[in-house]
Amino acid sequence: MASDQVVFLLDVDNTLLDNDRVVADLMRHLERDVGADQQKRYWGYFEELRGELGYADYLGALQRYRINYPRDFRILAASRFLLDYPFANRLFPNSLDVIEYLRKVGRTVILSDGDVVFQPLKVERSGLYDAVDGEVLIYIHKEQELDDVAMRYPAAHYIMVDDKVRILTALKQAWGARVTTVFPRQGHYAADAAEVAKYPPADITIARIGELLDYDLHTLVSAAQAARVRP
Repeated sequence: MASDQVVFLLDVDNTLLDNDRVVADLMRHLERDVGADQQKRYWGYFEELRGELGYADYLGALQRYRINYPRDFRILAASRFLLDYPFANRLFPNSLDVIEYLRKVGRTVILSDGDVVFQPLKVERSGLYDAVDGEVLIYIHKEQELDDVAMRYPAAHYIMVDDKVRILTALKQAWGARVTTVFPRQGHYAADAAEVAKYPPADITIARIGELLDYDLHTLVSAAQAARVRP
């Protein structure tokens, strides 16, 4: 298959960027500057919002905290911490090398989901925005917007790289053999054996994002053709 017929779709959190380390840094910052009890309250609001919205909203959780504790000005430092965070330091090894390699063999797009402020900031500050020349899509629920993805980036074949097998399964169910699903086993979702076991295996499983450098275009595309299409 010619390279101009292929589009690579790359997730961000725990696929290209070690978001678990970002969260761990934020937790340490909150515990040090706000206190252990208030840190737990923040994460309680965070989980509430994730349940309501279906995605992580770090800044929204700060705002909810502030509504409940309007006189606790220590929380303002947490917003500065997030907005000034050095995301480029949290890219997984070889993430930018992988993007550079994939762009030589197909169009390469960041496909993420999240809030309207923090997630775009993360993509830009990490260097990922420039690495794909601004080819970035951020939805609320990306697996529900595949028709829009296909309209913006039409292709004979897609290759989706994501640390969540739930997302990969949704794409396989929608696009069948038209998509190759690649599962990098990075981050807490990928390490959750019970969660992973709920879904069929991806077409390709790798231990880390840098392993994509060992795959040529033919191997990536043919993996979808060889795999049994999920029901």
